[in-house]
Amino acid sequence: MTRYWIAADLLVVLLFVGIGRSTHHHVVDLVGMISTTWPFAVGLTIGWLIVLLRHQRLVSLGAGVEVWLATVALGMIVRVIAGQGTALAFIFVALGFLGTLMLGLRLVHTALTRSNGVIRAPSASKPKENGGNFV
Repeated sequence: MTRYWIAADLLVVLLFVGIGRSTHHHVVDLVGMISTTWPFAVGLTIGWLIVLLRHQRLVSLGAGVEVWLATVALGMIVRVIAGQGTALAFIFVALGFLGTLMLGLRLVHTALTRSNGVIRAPSASKPKENGGNFV
């Protein structure tokens, strides 16, 4: 399960970077994607290390908030150190986009998951009626 959530968060970061590069008319090639992604990947990695070291429930909203804020805050710090710069609007866009998707995925997962951790189709949870008796 850990790998799934790490991969999901990394895909969210890659989507953010790809959309951002495309919107600002930068070439969306491998070198450009790596150049823009790596600071956020550093923040994401540190965020996940914090969650794992604290033994938090991976899908919890609290863990999601920690990963999200570490991704954005540390990603922006690393960008500045690397000379890539940041703008206030960019920070807000990153907070909004990454927060919406990273936390949104966790909220959707929580809504679809039963307390035993198994995702069930809506019809699977309804009791069957057999001649007035529930089976």
